[in-house]
Amino acid sequence: MAVGLQSAGIQSVPRAPGAVPLLGHVLKLWRDPFGFLVSLRRHGDLVRVNLGTMPMYVATSPDVIHEVLVARSRDFEKGRFFDRLRPLAGNGLANSDGEIHRKHSRLMRPMFSKDRIAGYSAVMTRNAQTIADSWTPGQQIDLEQDMATYTVETLAANMFSSDIGLPAVEAVRRNLPVLLKNLLIRTASPTFLDRLPIPANRDFDAAAAELREVIDQVVATARQRGDTGRDDLLSLLLAAQDEESGEGLSDLEVRDQLSTVLFAGSETTAAALTWVFHELATRPDIEEQIVAEISKVVGDRPVTITDVPQLQTIRRVLDEAMRLHGVTLLMRRTTTSVELAGVTLPAGTEVAFSLYALHRDPERFENPDTFDPDRWLPERQQAAGIGRKEFIPFGSGNHKCIADAFVWAEATIAIATLLAKWQLAPVPGHTPKQVVSAVPRPDRVPMAVTPRRT
Repeated sequence: MAVGLQSAGIQSVPRAPGAVPLLGHVLKLWRDPFGFLVSLRRHGDLVRVNLGTMPMYVATSPDVIHEVLVARSRDFEKGRFFDRLRPLAGNGLANSDGEIHRKHSRLMRPMFSKDRIAGYSAVMTRNAQTIADSWTPGQQIDLEQDMATYTVETLAANMFSSDIGLPAVEAVRRNLPVLLKNLLIRTASPTFLDRLPIPANRDFDAAAAELREVIDQVVATARQRGDTGRDDLLSLLLAAQDEESGEGLSDLEVRDQLSTVLFAGSETTAAALTWVFHELATRPDIEEQIVAEISKVVGDRPVTITDVPQLQTIRRVLDEAMRLHGVTLLMRRTTTSVELAGVTLPAGTEVAFSLYALHRDPERFENPDTFDPDRWLPERQQAAGIGRKEFIPFGSGNHKCIADAFVWAEATIAIATLLAKWQLAPVPGHTPKQVVSAVPRPDRVPMAVTPRRT
């Protein structure tokens, strides 16, 4: 009887229109994942989407997503998306569950404490200034490339304080775009394609294998040299001991954590920074507010970590850029029978959610497709009822990204440093488009730089 009730319950979930035999909704996800995921809210709080013949249930409302990530989080494990990430990140913090996740979280969290981030910020300031000093008046820059360089080199310098990390940095530059592009395709593909030598599988596997091999070599070299007395992330991981068990991390576990940080920490920030400058070009009034704020808070000296909390206009701009261009798709899998949106889902059910779609919900965000940083002014945010359920750029619950403060500091320091010196204007002839990827990024953002008038 229970099985029958469960089956009847799950059959009541509305299905997204447009499925085709064998492929289900895969073509819609491949062709326009952003538009398709945003459209699902019209069909209910929980909507069935077929990946081939495999059902995936997409949570579209903040309340249901909160149930998955926070209220009922112990009834879920990482789902298909993270299965596809495993060849790169193994059982790193983003991929692990249960006791492994709790152990690794205890070990990793102190590495992103307020004091540690203050130490990391010197590299952020130095690298942002290097980018600012490299531009010349009237130069046309590839903004996305420069922001990727800034974030990768900042992350790498804080991960590897010696030159042994240089091969890993080069491997990240080569392989990260390939991994991000193909991860979403692999996640949204029917299971029968998993073992076929299609380009998405070949390219992802080759990129993941190269990155794993390079990081393995870096970890082994650092372990052999005894690099445990430095303040970089690699040395901290090698020296870390769990406060409860006294156990450290194996070389494999260190590699998984480094891979996770590299994967999650570089592209997200680079994309956010690129979108910020692109969007600011449409709002010179907001840019003027930022420049005035920088002048008041920072003056002529370099931007430091102590300035970050005071640069509130930059924070609003970052929030808005991350709202508009949030993570495309994430997944969880039920480990037991779970009631969600009034429906009983059996164990093993794939449940998905899109931060991109959640943050463009017109019931929560007025003019959701418009870049409007002032929606984050306290009075407007309160009036709109936007709280911790409605806006979760770094996730929520016990799997929330532990490096969010690092990202805010890194991005704020870069924006303040660059805008203090330069005004950026779009180069005519190209309108940036979102690239289908795990993190939406612009295809190309050519901009011309002009010295800031003082």
